[in-house]
Amino acid sequence: MDLAPYFRSIVEQDRCAVVICNLEHEIIYMNPTAIERYAKRGGASLVGKSLLDCHSAESNEKIRRVADWFAESPTHNIMHTFHNDKENKDVYMVALRDADGTLIGYYEKHEYRNRETDKPYSFT
Repeated sequence: MDLAPYFRSIVEQDRCAVVICNLEHEIIYMNPTAIERYAKRGGASLVGKSLLDCHSAESNEKIRRVADWFAESPTHNIMHTFHNDKENKDVYMVALRDADGTLIGYYEKHEYRNRETDKPYSFT
């Protein structure tokens, strides 16, 4: 069974921005939330460009260090990168690996800490 459409749908429905990069730090995918969130920086046109062009030299060094750490061991898979007080969220870099455990890229994961405001099972 091909699970790719299911995984793609999970990422595309996520309300958090998901930006996936290959090992050359090239943005290879942005979910709809990421495209909207980064619209002022180019939105969908950022796909195919270097993530490093979107960050400061200091941030680029940190991104490279995390990617190198991911490459050191198949057990190195997630790194907390910062907490954003304004949006009450933590941001992580997460390793992406193929079926053999080989590092193939990484993505940025946002975890918001605010309590959900929708009522449970609200169909309206």
